[in-house]
Amino acid sequence: MDLMEDFDLEEITRQLETDGITAHKGAFSRTWVEALREDVDAAFDEARSREGGAVGRGPNRWYVELHPEALRGFVELVDHPWVRVVCETVLGPDYRIVEVGFDTPFPGATLQPWHRDFPSPSETWDGHRLTSLAFNLTTVDTTDEMGPLEVAPGTHWDRGDDFDHEQFPPKSAYPRYEALAVRKYPQVGDISARSALTIHRGTPNRSQVARPVLVLGVDAPGAGNDAHHDLAVTTAFWNGLPQRVRDHLACPVVDELTPIVQKHDIEGLVMG
Repeated sequence: MDLMEDFDLEEITRQLETDGITAHKGAFSRTWVEALREDVDAAFDEARSREGGAVGRGPNRWYVELHPEALRGFVELVDHPWVRVVCETVLGPDYRIVEVGFDTPFPGATLQPWHRDFPSPSETWDGHRLTSLAFNLTTVDTTDEMGPLEVAPGTHWDRGDDFDHEQFPPKSAYPRYEALAVRKYPQVGDISARSALTIHRGTPNRSQVARPVLVLGVDAPGAGNDAHHDLAVTTAFWNGLPQRVRDHLACPVVDELTPIVQKHDIEGLVMG
């Protein structure tokens, strides 16, 4: 079966080219996501129990990076046909999985400044080519009170060399982003793919529940974002992976996992 024939590649490409984000509704069952939520909650409790296990992204908002085997559904996630097709179409057949984690705005999380997750590489702002994607998978049915993600479509092509740390645009640019802004309301089972260069922000969580979102980061060969992450797998886990998953998982294979100390410290830069 040719997976490429099962999805509208032109539409996927068009959405990522124009808006910087695309999505597939109902990709996973609610039961599968419920198990994912259990693993995410357990990982958060473990991360918060040690120094450096979780990093702040603003008040009451935390990010935690995981080793793949912390998720029972890791293989189903990265081997999902839509995920594979999007990666192959945008990043090429030799794409690399470089990040697994989750971002959680808890009740009381406040409005983030507009930002992108890392500086734009020359391949993007000069060569008009995306070299990385961030897949997001919600663990709750998102409502406006939960502080949904807000994106400014099309801004992934902005050069950004005048941004603070090349990630945070000046406040003088905010009116443009607010005029473009679109809030996203994914439901359990939905998955999206976006350029992490698309200017975005988390909005206030005015509800009484947390809104954990799984993050899967994928690079084209040579993009270099793996240097900012510490993925590893044990030999036993590696041996149980399908070969087509191994082909895209470039990380150390170890006898014993070391707890990850978070590096992706946006709060330390600007958010306060």
